[in-house]
Amino acid sequence: MASITITDVASRAGVSMKTVSRVLNQEKHVRAEVRERVLLAARELNYHPQVTARSLAGRRSYLICMPLTVVSPYAVQAQRGALEACRAAGYHLVVETVDSGAQGALDALMGSLPVDGMLLLPPVCDDLKVLDALEARGVPYVRISPARRSRRGLAIFVDDEGAARIMTEHLLELGHRRIGFVMGPEGHSASPRRLKGFQAALAAHGIAADPELLAPGLFDIDSGREAAERLLAVKDPPTAIFASNDLSAAGVIARAHELGRLAPETLSVAGFDDDLVAIITSPGLTTMRQPIAEMAAAAIGLLVRTAAGDRDAPADAPGFQCSLVIRGSTAPLASKRRGSSGRR
Repeated sequence: MASITITDVASRAGVSMKTVSRVLNQEKHVRAEVRERVLLAARELNYHPQVTARSLAGRRSYLICMPLTVVSPYAVQAQRGALEACRAAGYHLVVETVDSGAQGALDALMGSLPVDGMLLLPPVCDDLKVLDALEARGVPYVRISPARRSRRGLAIFVDDEGAARIMTEHLLELGHRRIGFVMGPEGHSASPRRLKGFQAALAAHGIAADPELLAPGLFDIDSGREAAERLLAVKDPPTAIFASNDLSAAGVIARAHELGRLAPETLSVAGFDDDLVAIITSPGLTTMRQPIAEMAAAAIGLLVRTAAGDRDAPADAPGFQCSLVIRGSTAPLASKRRGSSGRR
């Protein structure tokens, strides 16, 4: 069967090929009714424009790159959201793994593969050498959750501090006062913000932060296991542990179980992100759901508008909020269950 062309779409929609091209390239000044008619014709004919042909016809490659230093559940969710947004906009997503010193790898990548933009996740989004290299080449980029707001590029933000405070408040409402905290890796933008939210919630309840209840972490299962062993070995161990991400929380649950501290009977455990591990962990993990896929999709939207020369594109996307998801890994403090309080 012959491949469907832009001529077929134009004929089905009853418009010119130039109008179809303007719609597919998301250009302005096309009536909404005409735009919908063209898109409907393209869907009915199952028309997919060839990237190479579109690139030759204009200055865009219709490629967006997402470099990763590590393939994590967070990155997988971001990739899903970015991929869906790219498909909807007629773009292709290129995912590349790079070393932690990402500048050299990105230089080589950009030299061999022209892209219309870069989607940068932590920690790449905070690598100043990477930002310098992209700006020198004139490549637009959007950073997701950078360490601080700046005028460098576009950015997508989520309220990590507020979310960590909500989770800590949840544990406090359950009656826990000795709460351990597993930090994230140094250099990751979310790590200090989540720690700050945890400490702010404790302070609001008049609870002094205990350095013994802070454990380093790397957003992975192994560091979660190590953190659990460290925290549960203190003289007055915590009755709840809040880990900065779900992988480390899963490690906490596994090691605590080996040490005879079952969740949630004798130890409540909470995480952050709500990725796949939060569902498959036993018991299910109480966590903060971060809209990772939605944030990545919003970032793609900014890049597409920038590539199209949209001068009305916003400087940043609206801020995103996390939501509390309560599962079986947290429960009221044992003494509170036996006591007279009617709260959870």
